Amino acid sequence: MLVACGGDDTTGESGSDGSDSGSEGSEASSDIEAQTWRFVTEEVKGQVQYEYAAEFAKRMSEKSDGKITIEPYEYGGLGSETDQVELLQNGGVEMAVMSPGFTGNMVKEGQIFALHFLFPDSVEKTQEILNTSKALNEDLVARYEEYSITPLSFWTEGAMQWTSSSPLQEPADFENFKMRTQTSPLIIKSYEAYGAEPTPMSWSELYTALDRGTVEGQENPIFFIGDASFNEVQSHMTISNHNNYVAMTTVNTEWYNGLPENVKKLVDETVQEMQDWVFEEQKTQNEEWLEKIKNNEEHPTEVVELTEEQRAAFKELALPVRDYYKKEVSTVDGAILDKLLEEIKAVTGE
Repeated sequence: MLVACGGDDTTGESGSDGSDSGSEGSEASSDIEAQTWRFVTEEVKGQVQYEYAAEFAKRMSEKSDGKITIEPYEYGGLGSETDQVELLQNGGVEMAVMSPGFTGNMVKEGQIFALHFLFPDSVEKTQEILNTSKALNEDLVARYEEYSITPLSFWTEGAMQWTSSSPLQEPADFENFKMRTQTSPLIIKSYEAYGAEPTPMSWSELYTALDRGTVEGQENPIFFIGDASFNEVQSHMTISNHNNYVAMTTVNTEWYNGLPENVKKLVDETVQEMQDWVFEEQKTQNEEWLEKIKNNEEHPTEVVELTEEQRAAFKELALPVRDYYKKEVSTVDGAILDKLLEEIKAVTGE
């Protein structure tokens, strides 16, 4: 089991040097005061979120001629996922990569990412939607800002897959199946639609829970499944692509709005640069880990990809959850979802 510990290591082990914006950054850095920011993540060193924060820190240091120091923190260094949300809200940290699934009880509209089969099968098209959607980057952002959190960008960590102690290939396989979920009520509702028994749990508890059979399965992108060694205590992995794991680059709203314009410009510029960087990072990690899991002789895993017919059976059960979201979860009668669906249709043509 990976044990996360607090860290202030600002060196990423992968990624570009960010030199494209160096000259402009140097000009803007002439009147920047020396300062240090804390950047918390929900993952550990080597995983996508932490490497994102480390690369972000590297680029900001270069652009500010070393005047802005950003300290990335691994998961657990400053508490659980919910602790980190509170820290960001209260100004205890300046920046955070967070998953909407851990803010669902607070920002109801953020549960939109829990809807299965909402985004396209193509991860590339999903990222395009995350980059351009006004429903997300304007309307949803405004909802988060009511709680002193400003999402600066949304990005995918890859398609979600299932691991389990028994095959998961049709809805009947989920009957009375103990499925670990995040704390989002809508994620819970999504698995109840399949007949499962959802069990909300922090990922720090998950390896042991899977090993002991406290829960029988979980969902995550492939890189996370492999790096957290969940495949060592699960005999099956189903390539379901039922959802995308969406992360947000967030800042404390009051802190961000109070930044000098030249510093805010560097932050915004770096956020935009990082969209392409993180897409390539997650793609590489997911592809490499899939091969490692398939070829792990010590802990063999049966990897099965659902057919379109099998996926359609799950999608049929998942679609009514959208109505539940509109009626029981949304505080704006599903307006953000309706707008997002139109944006998705414009990108996919479907």
